[in-house]
Order: sequence, then structure tokens, then C-alpha cells
Amino acid sequence: MTTACVTPGTLYVVATPIGHLGDLSPRAQAVLAAVDRICAEDTRTSGHLLAHYGIRRPMTALHEHNEATLVDGLVAALRDGAALALISDAGTPLISDPGFALVRAARTAGVPVIAVPGPCAAIAALSISGLPTDRFVFEGFLPAKPAARRRRLQTLATEPRTLILYESSHRILDTAEDLAAVLGSRSVCLARELTKLHEQSVVLPATALPAWLREDTHRCRGEFVLLIAGAPAPEADHGAEAERVLRILLRELPVSSAVRIAADITGARKKELYERALQLAPPGERDAHA
Repeated sequence: MTTACVTPGTLYVVATPIGHLGDLSPRAQAVLAAVDRICAEDTRTSGHLLAHYGIRRPMTALHEHNEATLVDGLVAALRDGAALALISDAGTPLISDPGFALVRAARTAGVPVIAVPGPCAAIAALSISGLPTDRFVFEGFLPAKPAARRRRLQTLATEPRTLILYESSHRILDTAEDLAAVLGSRSVCLARELTKLHEQSVVLPATALPAWLREDTHRCRGEFVLLIAGAPAPEADHGAEAERVLRILLRELPVSSAVRIAADITGARKKELYERALQLAPPGERDAHA
């Protein structure tokens, strides 16, 4: 059964609330009420959401343990004209949630895939973090084992873009300790329980984060997004740049003129440039150019 708001043979990837039930968009409600079947990460969790809106549609559990075995049948249903919706327990499907295999298989089969956008914890946290938003990278969950987690953090420590991580209540304190050890004074925004009753966010140096969590046991509860300021850009090698400019100018100009212009361009000290110019200029030209 399909209605005007959905097209037969189409897979709809529908974002659902990350906490506040009021964040399910009117379009998402209409699509979920109209599709032939809803593929949900956990039918019990999604059942509560759907019941809140009075939506009653057939559901299929689609999660990391069964996705590979169900994909072919779901794609066949789509090719036969069924309209399906894909949802996760919370937020946008595929973002650290199941659904990739289904979407990829649908694309491969030439099935239309339509996004019904909405909440995403990573983007919601980024928008309130106060950290740069022009360039960022989503890393998802770090490895669970301490040694592997630290190795991954050490690899990510040189990433210049704002880094977005997810973390669970079971590992948040251990991860905070690792952030402090690896990142030192780098700014970290911790956002937890976004859109829920006990929503909280704070921006601290990584070294201060473990102590902040320990001050109140409630701060270690819930679902977490960690946003980490990108690695600072390496300081420019002004000496190398000044020498490069000086070498170019010495091809056409006397030493004194080359030094003066190179100093104006690069901001390097004239005395140091002059000494270097005497080393670079051909022996027969040093006195003449000076």
C-alpha cells in the first residue's frame, strides 16, 4: 500500500529523533505512515516512536547481525514495487548505525534511494560546540580496547579538521583519560544526552576533562558526542621562505636590492638576509652587487 507522499519501488532513508520526540519532521511522519514496510534497527525501540505518532506499519528488524542475510530479499521487494523506509534507533541511519549494506545494494540494483533528513547527533553537537565547523571529520566510535584506542588517537592527533567522535557511558571516562594523555591542552567539547531532559555540553582542555567527569557521577551517564579541535597548523618556516625569495631575486638584482625586497616580502631581518645573500651570490658578484 502506497500513497501520494511515497513512490513505489523506492527506499526512503528516514532520520528519527535522537531524544526529543517532537523532532520527527512532518514529512518523516508522512513517509513512515505511507510506506509498505519499515526496516528498523530495533523494532521495539522504534515501535515506541511510531506508536507515539499513531503510525502502524509492518516492520522488519535490520541490524548488524542480520543485514547481510536480509538485503537481497529487501532489494527484491523494492524491485517488485514496494516502498520501504529505513530507520535506526535514533538519528540518521548509517551514521554509526546499520543500513549501509541495504543502501549500497539498492543503488547497485538501480533502486531509487531518497533521504528524509532530520536529526543527527554529530551535526547537532558540532553546531553548539564553538569549534570550527567549516571543515570536520566524523570518526564514529573509537576502538574499545585501551591500547588500540590510544593508537588510533595518536594517529588522529595530527588531523587539522575538527574531529567528531561518539562514545558510550561505559567507556567515556577511559576515553577522556586517553584524550588527556594524547592531546594535552587541546580543546574538547563534550555533549551528552542531546535534546533530552538532562542535556549538557561543556568545552574544556582535554587535560581537564577526566576531572570534570569525576566531579559528578551523573556526567558519565547517557550518550556522548566528543568534538576535538583540529591540530594547529605547523609554524611556517620563514627562514626557508625568505631564502627561496632571496635566491630568486639574486638572479636579477644586486645583493643590496635583493635583500631589501626580500625583507619587505617575507618580514625577515635584513642583516640575516644580507649575510645569507653574500653566501649565495657568486664570488665575483658579491663586491659588485654590495
